[in-house]
Amino acid sequence: MKFKIDTKEKILVISPEISELNANLSASFITEITGLPDLEERNLILDMTLVEKSDDAGIQAILTVYHQQYDRGLSCALTGLNSTLTLLVKEADESVYNLAPTMAEAIDLVMMEDLERELMQDEE
Repeated sequence: MKFKIDTKEKILVISPEISELNANLSASFITEITGLPDLEERNLILDMTLVEKSDDAGIQAILTVYHQQYDRGLSCALTGLNSTLTLLVKEADESVYNLAPTMAEAIDLVMMEDLERELMQDEE
């Protein structure tokens, strides 16, 4: 699977370069993204602008990557989702709050969560 990857100081932006995320691609989507060494210390933004459609397995793959970031104590945001994919993600998992219409808003979301974590650690 082909991705465009943009590495920033605290964020990794991954843009799948596919038009459809389906059952055939979902396993490699998960393993290729979660296996990136740059992701271990960085928050994640999935830029889904080029993905036009997805089946249930593809939506679950997106959600798996999203939740694995939070399991690591990091943040994730989804951006660039068309209205159909946004609806599918919301229907599949109501706990996905970081759906941003623009890249700037996605960056703001993950940086705000990162700052909150730092402040909470300082209080302890």
